[in-house]
Amino acid sequence: MVKIGIIGGSGLDNPNILKNAKDIDADTKYGKPSSQLKVGKIGNVDVVILARHGREHTIPPTNVNFRANILALKEAGCTHIIATTAVGSLREEINRGHLVILDQFIDFTRHRFITFHETFEPHKPVHTPMAEPFNKDLRELLIKTCKEQKIFCHEKGTVVTIEGPRFSTKAESNMFRLLGADVINMSIAPEAALANEAGIPYAAVAMSTDFDCWREGEEPVTWEAILEIFKANVSKVTDLLINAIPKVK
Repeated sequence: MVKIGIIGGSGLDNPNILKNAKDIDADTKYGKPSSQLKVGKIGNVDVVILARHGREHTIPPTNVNFRANILALKEAGCTHIIATTAVGSLREEINRGHLVILDQFIDFTRHRFITFHETFEPHKPVHTPMAEPFNKDLRELLIKTCKEQKIFCHEKGTVVTIEGPRFSTKAESNMFRLLGADVINMSIAPEAALANEAGIPYAAVAMSTDFDCWREGEEPVTWEAILEIFKANVSKVTDLLINAIPKVK
């Protein structure tokens, strides 16, 4: 039976999109996840929502317990995970409010727990393939649903995940552009890697809220500006989730 985990990122920490919603506490061997799990239904599909940074956005990116979050969703029976995230655009063509269905990541984090495999059993090393970190079927479903709902999206994009909580310098922002990144954020790479290790199909819907600090003539990104753009466009993300989730197989 399909059960969808939604990880809500900046601006979508506590979405009210479930029928018969209730909160449940969760705990794992890695500790508690970032928030209670909000369980309910979208259509006839069981859904579990977790707020990545806590429902009041109190957990900085580096301190998010990504292992507990992914394991809590797995132990809750989630068969798929769809994540949402605010990102900065590193490309002219990705404007504020645009959605990007991510297909690749570059991990520039340094202080995260990014694996469940801290030790190996004798002669049994575990090296999870990560060539395609975002699930192809989920991505195609999200893209198809965007087209059906007439929601503009970029059908692929590479996200670079930085440590944070500070934003980039101009030199860093331009370096990430040269490396081939299309958007930038502080959360997706470790989360996607852990979901893959856990064997859970994972996809991410990114919303561009700013141009980081590389674009001449633009004010450097601020948290207030990110939240303003996300709130103005959040209905695109919720409409996408509400219409895509009942079609997951």
